[in-house]
Amino acid sequence: MRFEYSAGAFVYKMENGRPLFLVLGRAKGRRGKAGTPDMPKGHIEKGENAEQAARREIEEETGISPSLIPYFKEKTTYFFRDDGETVNKDLTLFIAYSGSQKVRISSEHNSYAWLDYDSFMQTVPFKDILALMPKVNTYIKRWEEMKELNDEYARLPSREKNWKLSRTLVRGEGRLDAELVLLGQAPGRNEDIQGRPFIGRGGKLLDTMLKKGGINRNEAYITSVVQFFPPENRMPSSSEIALCRPFLIRQFSIIRPGFVVLLGDLASKSMLGVGEVRKNHGKRVEKDGITYIIMFHPAAALRSTGTLRIMEQDFKEMGKKLGGRLKYMRKDNS
Repeated sequence: MRFEYSAGAFVYKMENGRPLFLVLGRAKGRRGKAGTPDMPKGHIEKGENAEQAARREIEEETGISPSLIPYFKEKTTYFFRDDGETVNKDLTLFIAYSGSQKVRISSEHNSYAWLDYDSFMQTVPFKDILALMPKVNTYIKRWEEMKELNDEYARLPSREKNWKLSRTLVRGEGRLDAELVLLGQAPGRNEDIQGRPFIGRGGKLLDTMLKKGGINRNEAYITSVVQFFPPENRMPSSSEIALCRPFLIRQFSIIRPGFVVLLGDLASKSMLGVGEVRKNHGKRVEKDGITYIIMFHPAAALRSTGTLRIMEQDFKEMGKKLGGRLKYMRKDNS
């Protein structure tokens, strides 16, 4: 048996509010006959990772400079015969947005078409690809909804006359189908400058705590009660929290998490009406179909070695309890 490794993408564009998927007809092929509808994909060459290979294949096969949707990556394995030999193919797939770019097919192909979801399912013959399509279609809808939400959220400062927070929205980050959401208080100065949540000292500590619990940060979604930096790192006011709350609730409705880790007093009080994390850390509360887990904020652990030890133990316990329930977990705790 021969082993091969390839990468590719579900390439889509939006038209009349719905995604259309790019399908290529191969001039000749090993998997299926010539003209068989397929996706842009190909071998991972020496020195490439899967993402680099997918980008290169899309550009070579379609002339499109792809914009890959962050955090989405799925793998599938299939077998076929090539000159009497069985080939085990490991295929890593991404989602790529094409915008309004025109398609320029390579000599490997003889045709192309943009198909809606139903037409794609009826046209492409490969079971492993079709099995992923419902997840891909749902993920694209979530991505488009989140883009619209973030665009609206970013305009909030210009709509409010007495706005006193930063005017830079620090967008949430992570998988849009994450089963676990990490909810902080508000961005700090570093987050405001770089536009990403939890990237300073507190973010590095959070990464360490997640590893202690056997959880991969890239498979969670990270956001804050207020997603604009409060000057001088002050606490957001009740009116600022109220202005931002509808956007947070909409994020939850898009992601639909099963678990939300509340990092610190403000997050706990905002979502559950429960403050005093020191008295309630590690507690789990069921509300509206979500399990909320109360934890110390990393900033508190940075100020106290005692709090750091408690936080580490809480994350370890959380990892043990969620290990059989979260879909995406690390294979080890290293």
